[in-house]
Order: sequence, then C-alpha cells, then structure tokens
Amino acid sequence: MAANLPQAMAIAQIRDENARTKTFVLDGRLEAAPGQFVMAWLPGVDEKPFSLAQADPVTLTVAAVGPFSRALHSLAVGDRLWLRGPLGHGFTLPERGSSSVSVSRPHPERGSSSASVSRPYTERGSSSASVSRPHPERGSSSVSVSRPHTERGSSSASVSRPHTLLLGGGYGVAPLRFLAERLLATGHAVSMIIGARSAAELLLVDAFTAMEVRLWLATEDGSAGLRGLATDVIAPALAAAPAETAMVYACGPTGMLRALAAICQARELPVQLSWEAPMRCGIGLCSSCEVGDGWLTCLDGPVFGFDPSR
Repeated sequence: MAANLPQAMAIAQIRDENARTKTFVLDGRLEAAPGQFVMAWLPGVDEKPFSLAQADPVTLTVAAVGPFSRALHSLAVGDRLWLRGPLGHGFTLPERGSSSVSVSRPHPERGSSSASVSRPYTERGSSSASVSRPHPERGSSSVSVSRPHTERGSSSASVSRPHTLLLGGGYGVAPLRFLAERLLATGHAVSMIIGARSAAELLLVDAFTAMEVRLWLATEDGSAGLRGLATDVIAPALAAAPAETAMVYACGPTGMLRALAAICQARELPVQLSWEAPMRCGIGLCSSCEVGDGWLTCLDGPVFGFDPSR
C-alpha cells in the first residue's frame, strides 16, 4: 500500500513504560528504516506523527502529553489505529568495516527515497516525527565517570567492529531502539546514552539492557546513573569506546541536539540528528514543519546531518 494512504492496524499489545508513556505493538509490519515516522490517525480525533520504535511488528512508544496522545492511551488491545507511512528520511548506517564516514551534504534531493549520509545532524515531538514532545534539557552539570552503567558482552569481541554512539534524551530514546537493533544486526558496536530528568522518566532501559550495548544513564537530579545532562556523558562514552567512533546518532530535545551538533563539529565526528518541528501533512505540502533555510522536517528530515535551524 502507498505510504501516503492510511492503513488500519489493530493493537496487539500495550506495555506501560513509565507513568505517562506506553508502547503500542500493532498487528502489521512496514518496510522502514530506523528514524522514519508514521502519521497516526484516530477518526474524529486528529492525526499526529510518531517515530517507529520498531517496524516488524509496527511499534510506537507514545507519551500522553496532549489530546491525541491521551486518546491513544485510552485504546485497548484489539482497537484499531490508522497509519500513513513510513515517511521521511531515516538514519543511515556506517559502511561495515569502515571506521569513518564521508561527510558532505545531508539528504539526497527531495523526491529521492535514498538517504546517503553526510555531515553532522536530528528530530521529534508531539507534533513532529517522534514519540511525543521531549522535555527540554536544562542547566548544565559536570559528570565524572569511570565506567558505563551496563556493559554487556566482551569488549574484546567488539574491538574489530565499527563503533557507533547513540544519544537519546527524554522520549527521543524510542526510535533509537530500532536503530540499535539494526546496527547490532549489521555488525556494529553500539554505545547508548539515555538521559532524562529523573529515574522515573527514563525510557526503555530494560530493552537496551537486554541488548549487547554499552549503556550509560544520566539524570538531571542524579536519581539514576550519572548526575547531569545526556550530553555530559559524551566524552567518557567516547573515551570508553572499543574502537574509533564511525557515527554519532541522536534524538531528543532541540537544545540537546544543538549542543551535540556543536560537540561533534569540534571533535570532527559525523553525526545524524532526528529533528523536531510542528508537522501536519507529513509529505511536504503544508510547510508547517519548515526550519532554518527552508528545510522541511517531514521531507528533508526528520534526520539531518547538521543543525537545520542554523
């Protein structure tokens, strides 16, 4: 079925992730890349964009932050949800066996479905291509670190694999689960940083703990993991990496993404950022998601290899 036509899927499973976030597993699948999104429609309510947490089966992780997401939270197993997608440009994986990625322009020309990566990059929110609107990062706090919260697998086994660093802030963690699974399946070593305001708001920690990733946690109040912002953990995570970092990926609040883009530019690291902007049509017609110099988040993004707002 065409990506711009809605298709109905029934809810097969609902999982509570934290006090206001649920994961909905649907009874369908999509051919999609990590970082792509769908427009979810409830007749008589509204249509909103959400990043894919998984594509087979289709899985959405949604926080109740507005009328649409609260209506979605009221659904039960067996109820139907209509989806358009997958839409947008997703994340691109580094070439296997390479410790670096060539950097040039972000996405291909509009209208092309290929997404060859380039320079540094982002996304998301309740009206963007993401789980819902992530909370902004506040303040700054230094973090002294010795080792990650969780290390799974043998470091010697991952030395020869290209290393990737994933950074998720707030609800931006959800699409990075899909990405981490794809990276691991294609032979990449993965380090994952999960940041939130408090331990109660951390998302998908158990899911990432079950993977063969180096997991770091950061909370602003210090209630779990390291005290500080997710971006404060970048330096120690890179220092502890088993190999040269081939790509940095991130999804989360705009402030976090801008800070990360600056860090990666200073360190000459390629980065892909999943960006957030208000979104209505999801296919480049209404221009409601335009950022910076005419970039359309739904069409040119939501993943960019640079800060599109600059």
